[in-house]
Amino acid sequence: MDRRLTTTGKVNSKFNIRGINHIALVSSDMQRTVAFYEGILGMPLIKTCMLGPNGKYGQHFFFDMGGSSLAFFWFPEAGPAQPGVTVVSNPMGQGGLSLTAIGSMNHIALDVDADALPEYREKLLAAGVNCSQIVHHNDVAPSTGPNALKDVHESNWVSSVYFLDPDGIQVEFAGWTRLFNETDIAYEPATADDASSWTSERETVTA
Repeated sequence: MDRRLTTTGKVNSKFNIRGINHIALVSSDMQRTVAFYEGILGMPLIKTCMLGPNGKYGQHFFFDMGGSSLAFFWFPEAGPAQPGVTVVSNPMGQGGLSLTAIGSMNHIALDVDADALPEYREKLLAAGVNCSQIVHHNDVAPSTGPNALKDVHESNWVSSVYFLDPDGIQVEFAGWTRLFNETDIAYEPATADDASSWTSERETVTA
């Protein structure tokens, strides 16, 4: 599918942003991270550097995502992962919602062809990576609900497979399935003040 996401002709008139340069995450074991991202996912390791004199503060490695980069820090004094805070406690598509704290990185989505997801999922399983079923995100059923795992609805906009890296970082293979248009902007954004009443009000609306 054409990777353009809009048919409205909207462009950024303020900054010439060309996509993601890189996203930086934190690894507990750089060797294990290289074995996963390059060895299993096939993302070439393109740059390695040390932090501080003689690597006093750790390492910084970069992987090619196909035009943009995924980077990892290794800090010898980094604190441990905290499920629900720094990493998800429930992987997406495997029951429940992948909640993490404000300011955290919830997941990294790697763009793939949606038609290749069945093949890619089998490759992950063969490599020993536990992953979700193919999840079809549409405008009818909640993306994490049981209906998301059924046949593709006409409003489906992206299909995904979710899995965790060795440090519990959630990774997604995501394939766009249609172009976005004006009808995809359908909701007003929530505010911090909405949080306290959001759950009960939403349950009332959808009951």
